[in-house]
Amino acid sequence: MDQRARIRLARQLMDEFAVATGLIGTAPPRRYLWTDAFAVCNFLGMYRENGESRELDLALRLVDQVHHILGRHRQDDPRQGWISGLAEEEGERHPTRGGLRIGKKHPERKADQAFDSRLEWERDGQYFHYLTQWMHALQRVGEEMGQPIFHDWAVELARTAHARFMRSDSPVGQRRMVWKMSVELDRVLVPSMGQHDPLDALLAYLELQTGTILDNEIRETRVLCAQGQWETDDPLGIGVLLVGSFRLARMITCNHIQEAALMARLAAASRISLDAYTDGDPLTGSADSRLAFRELGLAIGLHAIERVEPSPALGEGVREALDAFLRYQPLTSRVDAFWSVPQHRQGRSWTAHADINAVMLATSLAPDGYLGRHLKTP
Repeated sequence: MDQRARIRLARQLMDEFAVATGLIGTAPPRRYLWTDAFAVCNFLGMYRENGESRELDLALRLVDQVHHILGRHRQDDPRQGWISGLAEEEGERHPTRGGLRIGKKHPERKADQAFDSRLEWERDGQYFHYLTQWMHALQRVGEEMGQPIFHDWAVELARTAHARFMRSDSPVGQRRMVWKMSVELDRVLVPSMGQHDPLDALLAYLELQTGTILDNEIRETRVLCAQGQWETDDPLGIGVLLVGSFRLARMITCNHIQEAALMARLAAASRISLDAYTDGDPLTGSADSRLAFRELGLAIGLHAIERVEPSPALGEGVREALDAFLRYQPLTSRVDAFWSVPQHRQGRSWTAHADINAVMLATSLAPDGYLGRHLKTP
């Protein structure tokens, strides 16, 4: 598939997503934070590609819908208004101060309801790693628009999320980051810590940092990251590591932050993870036996890492890792090509997760909006 065909399919997927989820047209709005974070970036990339105001309008409209739907209580919730508890006008000025709901189908688990691990996946609440994706989306909008308000909203979200998701088992116990919180961030719903959540946090905070505004948050997540084991054989998790490596390399090279040690750890974990995932041939199954959004997460990560050029600022050992990543690049075209076939997007595996699959395929086909500018060594 040539570049023009990739862009054309990406635009088709995003147009269909906009109609299906009520961003345009008559369907009631259906918002889901992870998917919408990627979608905002995709619309920004299309705006940059074409210079058409329609795509920028869609990105901004989506930001507004997310804040006014996921930043407020559900329609089936007896509670009303902003989940932050702010009054209407104050909530309009600070829509992320209370965090943002996931957008799951079912309401959050009540305090007197028993935990059900299967059902919890379908219940609302707040996920930290979804919030970091939204921080990135707001940062990208701010970069494109040159308006600091989007950065301010992202920083407010970072501060709120960090304060509520960081917990300790006792007043003197070691701090950790829980995986899922209630809608109002007043109850822990899943106490375990996500494998990559502290890393997501650190990278988001470093990207948002200006002056000393997030010094405390960065200091605390460094402690968690120092203990982290990031290796994984999950393709979406590997994609997170690779995108993180790209973002960190950009900050080191362009913003001159001193993070060579973290870069080396990220590159090593990514390399080990790719070796584990490709031990065998994981991309040979039928469409109905595969999860598109997880594979596409990997493809997006590989698109990201191929943009990183070796630089002395990245530290020793990174050049070798970047060279090693080249042998995995064919996976990108295999994933993109497979899910670009219309018949592969008609089965149950695709339609059960249609929104996230479509948006992440569009991201992989046209990653500039999500990844931002190409990283070139000065």
